[in-house]
Amino acid sequence: MNFIPRLTTGILACLACIPVLAAPNVILVMADDMGWAQTGYYNHPVLETPNLDAMAESGLRMDRFYSGSPHCSTTRATVITGRTNDRTGTFTVGGSINKQEKTLSAAFRNAGYTTAHFGKWHLNALNAPEGDPMPLSDPHNPGELGFDYWLSETNQFNLDPLLSRNGTPERIEGESSEILVDEALRFIGDAHKQDKPAFVMIWYASPHRTFEARDEDMKAFGDLSEASRAHHGEIVAMDRSIGALRQGLRDLGIAGNTLVWFCSDNGGLPTFTVTNSAGKVYPGVNPDSTGHLRGFKSSLNEGGIRVPGIIEWPGHVEPRVSNFPAGTLDMFPTLIEVAGLDPDDINAVHDGISLLPVFATEPARRSQPMGFRVSGQYGWLDNDYKLIYYIDYEQAFVDGEWNGELFASMTPVYELYNVVEDPSEQDNLMEKQPEIAARMQAELDAWNASVDRSVEGADYPEGRVLPSGREEAE
Repeated sequence: MNFIPRLTTGILACLACIPVLAAPNVILVMADDMGWAQTGYYNHPVLETPNLDAMAESGLRMDRFYSGSPHCSTTRATVITGRTNDRTGTFTVGGSINKQEKTLSAAFRNAGYTTAHFGKWHLNALNAPEGDPMPLSDPHNPGELGFDYWLSETNQFNLDPLLSRNGTPERIEGESSEILVDEALRFIGDAHKQDKPAFVMIWYASPHRTFEARDEDMKAFGDLSEASRAHHGEIVAMDRSIGALRQGLRDLGIAGNTLVWFCSDNGGLPTFTVTNSAGKVYPGVNPDSTGHLRGFKSSLNEGGIRVPGIIEWPGHVEPRVSNFPAGTLDMFPTLIEVAGLDPDDINAVHDGISLLPVFATEPARRSQPMGFRVSGQYGWLDNDYKLIYYIDYEQAFVDGEWNGELFASMTPVYELYNVVEDPSEQDNLMEKQPEIAARMQAELDAWNASVDRSVEGADYPEGRVLPSGREEAE
């Protein structure tokens, strides 16, 4: 099976019908642990997101948008490379990308863009301590992967964050989401003054644990638990910063020549309290963050990988709601078409497709399925159907407490769902649809074999994975 997307006649036709400007600015915005249902436009019972709602109203609202993985770092690797995380060497949370990978940031820089990363990075070390911004000597800092400028943190931060500005620690007072947008607008404005197009990533640390929000942002949630109030308060502030970003682009006079793409890095958090193997207690978040979807973060069920997705590009993307299945794996191939990047700047073996046809119309079917592979879980999404091979780890929580022995005794199983007719994944079709199950299992096996080859370094000129530059995880 060939996993390399082709330039279809549909894409060629769209290139003729969409007025693509030379060198548009591109801003990728990503929330952290925001569930699929946590927006006003999905009628969340307590949360209002007026700025995301406005963005969805004037852009392409993608109701079947998937993170490349149900975890943080692994999804971030798919954004930067267009490849499923295991191909890149990012096997788990906190993992780093192989230095031989071709990156989206480097592709933009090669095309004459100035590039910047703002916010959570989490692609440079395993188990890095919170509050430890990256030194310039870190061999996996954003500057090592194609960013000219970065104001970033290894992992989590909240109010008054300690960030690393190109390797120099700096404490900045304020709400973290608003700080990131203010800094990004300053960078974009400077690039505009120099007549340079900008490629910017804004990766929020909200609304990830640990939660911390301003009192005024929690006022509307007085009836909820303390953890839920702070969680939703972080989303309120994040939404406000998105409004500031959109207004800032208008004030600069560049909104019409700027594509803004919003999503979350994985699905939402559970409603019940969880105690992990180390005895740490994580209060649940209510109301439910995933709506009617089954599962949550860490799961290949819809609640773990279906996330909010919006593309706004005034005058170039038709405002509408799309149900076309798409995801973070498609960002790199799409932006090659949008910004005229060199197609050789993405690895020849990659896993996404260009979504340019979806900017103008609703294709009947996706031509290439999406694969998911992380921590022993596998998934294969082919339009309406999704095949997963996994251990339902939710069953290993007994009264909200993790039971490692029970989990170790469980055996992975295959499940097949029609996620269009059955988004809550209640009707397992493995026995009812054996032909579809067999076909998708064979395709998943072939894709897995391809990923296995990538893991060994077959996609790199050297034919192997070179040392990372870090002797051991910090």
